[in-house]
Amino acid sequence: MEEENLTTVTEFIILGFPEYPHLQIPLFLIFLLIYLLILIGNITIIALTCLDPRLHTPMYFFLCNLSFLDISYTSVTLPKLLDIFLRKRQIISLQGCLMQMYFFLCFSYVEFVIISVMAFDRYVAVCHPLHYGVIMNQRLCVLMASGSWVLGFLEPVTHTFLLSHLSYCGSNEINHFFCDLSALLKLSCTSTSSIDCATYIVGGFAALPCFITTLISYIYIISTILRIRSTEGRRKAFSTCSSHLTVVILFYGTMLSLYMRPTSMQSLDQNKLIAVLYNVLIPMFNPMIYSLKNREVKAAMRKVFKRK
Repeated sequence: MEEENLTTVTEFIILGFPEYPHLQIPLFLIFLLIYLLILIGNITIIALTCLDPRLHTPMYFFLCNLSFLDISYTSVTLPKLLDIFLRKRQIISLQGCLMQMYFFLCFSYVEFVIISVMAFDRYVAVCHPLHYGVIMNQRLCVLMASGSWVLGFLEPVTHTFLLSHLSYCGSNEINHFFCDLSALLKLSCTSTSSIDCATYIVGGFAALPCFITTLISYIYIISTILRIRSTEGRRKAFSTCSSHLTVVILFYGTMLSLYMRPTSMQSLDQNKLIAVLYNVLIPMFNPMIYSLKNREVKAAMRKVFKRK
């Protein structure tokens, strides 16, 4: 009888935010506005970098990658969420769910690498300014950027392969606004020890070097800035990395709050709220941070508007 009652799940229901049943339309409008701001802000950064020769530098080359990245991984999750809010189309196939999770993990890991690469770029700019043009040459920049994307697309392959071979039975409701890894694992009726192990191993080898690179880069940057005698010199040196440092604090702050809590203290509702921060709000704030804190971007904006 138990085997007869065991039904293999072939599609899932993404719940979204069912705790706010009377706010679905207002939430749709809020998330639509945020998504439009993400698209406009990041496309503006990319366009300005392409149009203004003064922004043809390694920092803005990596910033273009970051902007394209923010557009990509919000586009993996937000259109489906908007569809859920507006038309209640919550069903997604198993294959579609795995594909959404794969691309979300891809773009998330690329962001880890790109942020660490940008930290290294700021380290060279502050600590070795006379050799910046030699070290951060075009060939190295292209290699680091392309390597970030290649590593990002390879990193989730193990997770996706293992998830595709799990059995899902019983409840098919995903208590999240997209196909998140932790939410999918909770729906499996078979052992998830192999994917738990893979998550720690792959995550350690993938994310930890990025975190260490970023941390060491900023230790050297801060120590170099503190050794500068003049106040104006310290201010100028700090201004070259203040935007990126703000992004680093926001990104790693949300990631650490999500993954460094003990499993016993984690809940899907809390994970969902934290996911809104790094999947929705940070991509919206990134272009604002770089445009408000960078004189070059503001100058490029004024130049484009004067042309018009």
